Amino acid sequence: MSLISSTQTLRVRQIANLKKMLHLNVDVDNELTPSASTTTTTTTTEENDLIWKVLILDNKSTAIVSSVLRVNDLLEFGITVHALINQRRAQLQDVPVIYFVEPTTENISIIINDLENDQYSQFYINFTSSLSRSLLEEFAKKVALTGKSNRIKQIFDQYVDFIVTEPNLYSLNLNDIYFKFNNPKTTENIINETIESISNGIFSSILTMGSIPIIRSNKGGPAELISQRLDEKLRDHVINTRRLLINNPNSISLNSTNNLNNDKSVLILLDRNINLTSMFAHSWIYQCMVSDVFKLERNTIKIEKKENLNDDKFEIKKFDIEPKDFFWNLNSSLPFPDAVENVEKELNKYTNDAKLITAKTGYSSIQDIDINDQSDTQHIQEAIKLLPELSHRKNIIDMHMTVLSDLIKELDSKNLDSFFEIEQNLNDPKVQKQFLDILSKNSKADNSKDKLRTYIILYLSCDLSKSFCDECESKLINLNIDLSPLNYVKKVKEFSKLTEMSLLSTQTNSNNDSSSYLSNNNALFSNLSSKLINLTDGSNKLTEGFGSLVSGIKKLLPEKTHLAVTNITESIMNPNQANTNYLKMTDDYLYFDPNITRGSHSKQPKRKTYNEGMVFIVGGGNYSEYSNLQDWCNDWNIKQGTLNGSVNGSSPTKMVCYGSTEILTADDFIKECTELANQ
Repeated sequence: MSLISSTQTLRVRQIANLKKMLHLNVDVDNELTPSASTTTTTTTTEENDLIWKVLILDNKSTAIVSSVLRVNDLLEFGITVHALINQRRAQLQDVPVIYFVEPTTENISIIINDLENDQYSQFYINFTSSLSRSLLEEFAKKVALTGKSNRIKQIFDQYVDFIVTEPNLYSLNLNDIYFKFNNPKTTENIINETIESISNGIFSSILTMGSIPIIRSNKGGPAELISQRLDEKLRDHVINTRRLLINNPNSISLNSTNNLNNDKSVLILLDRNINLTSMFAHSWIYQCMVSDVFKLERNTIKIEKKENLNDDKFEIKKFDIEPKDFFWNLNSSLPFPDAVENVEKELNKYTNDAKLITAKTGYSSIQDIDINDQSDTQHIQEAIKLLPELSHRKNIIDMHMTVLSDLIKELDSKNLDSFFEIEQNLNDPKVQKQFLDILSKNSKADNSKDKLRTYIILYLSCDLSKSFCDECESKLINLNIDLSPLNYVKKVKEFSKLTEMSLLSTQTNSNNDSSSYLSNNNALFSNLSSKLINLTDGSNKLTEGFGSLVSGIKKLLPEKTHLAVTNITESIMNPNQANTNYLKMTDDYLYFDPNITRGSHSKQPKRKTYNEGMVFIVGGGNYSEYSNLQDWCNDWNIKQGTLNGSVNGSSPTKMVCYGSTEILTADDFIKECTELANQ
């Protein structure tokens, strides 16, 4: 369990900012709501004090809001109607409106049109990011021409132009960034525009976190250019904020600039090319596997399955992971077998709780309890009060049983465990022979992309003989696999300074103990799948425990290892315990201190410890790196709590936010590599 205070998470701060905006930019709470890391926020505002409003969004702001708030939250914050700005909307002349949109010419034109037509009574305008001076001047002129400027009550730049899907995971939702930066045909104008967009997004996340960090960045790529531009933005912000504080000490909220000189915070900017293997790897973490095997986007799991093997029609199932999903909050970052084991524990717990309640009421089952029962019996009334919570628990358990069942079917049909084994045992001399055998084997479902992914990892991580490479690639070609992404990766390895190549051998665990279990586990997955199917066949009854089955599958798990991004983070944030090779590499990283507004602010620093950090990957990130970073933080915090004899938060804790231009799956990244290879 994490020792990090929930009030520190990026998601809590994002929710607090949106909540304030929806209350017309008035603070309604004295502090951030602690429970928001696992549940939606609750406001202390009385219903009579609420101003009922309309909320107008565009596509970008819809993604921002929907990732952390639900319709019930909007209603609780006084939003009676929400609609898209570019759709036809009913005229509500006696209702105030909140616009939360991207600062574009199109959006401004629509707002002006609404103003002219008296669409709403009062206008509260909020932009996802900073409104440029030229657009502001254009907006002011158009408002003046309407003669209705008195109806515009507020104009705010909110600086929330990023999407948060986990407590400390965010994305700028910018597509094809890796392709743009690595495509030789990309024009200078596009490069500059992209750098500006990324800098603005990171700038927003920094302001949301509330402290101005030191910036560290690898050299020679887009991250260097972005770090320079971001440094300029942050120094301007520091100068303007200090000037404003001097002239008007009460004008700025402490929440927005609470630590301008906090030297315990660091931003680590990295190019995707610093490590490519994690983009192709197969993971054993529940959340990572859901993202990899299915589709996980803005907290919605989308599962596509063919209705018939001979038909092109797909059955599509969607599952919404709400903030109150207790199972996801506790198990998403755990290894898949642990999630399988825990879903049965939760079902057992639910079944026992339901039996205890029904035993006192006289009903035969929880489903039979009549919510309209007017009996004065105390036990029946207590049962009726508990029904919503029990139903909510059962729905969540059923959902994850279905997801786990479908996940195991995919594991079994594609033999995904064998690829995981190869990737976890790269130093084992037997691996190359095992991989050749895997290439020659057929599976129930098409796993050609998985074969390509594992070969790419082998190619990047090991010194392979030409004969082995030729044999592998010949087999892949015979399987009708497009080798374009592989050809691009070869160029990257040849011409780029992929530091991970010289470092990987120092941190990869061989994990030979797992081989004997993995090599003979097809029946294991099949049995496990059938048991989950029995649990989700519609009867909603517990058949039998997993027993020794789960204890067997748990032996498949490798020991914890740090991915390259985590090792880089550790070398900057906690150099006393970092790997020597990574320390030498990160010592050469760029350094900027935006808090220093005069004199040199980019001199090479001494190694120091940081308790709070942000890691941002330019060109695409993934759930595996996020999960690995959180494991590192939690392990360190637990260790510190143990050493200090306390885990009550009295000792400093590590916290790292992980962000990227876009959260990508392996398939997404392969597509970008394919496009680059064909340029």
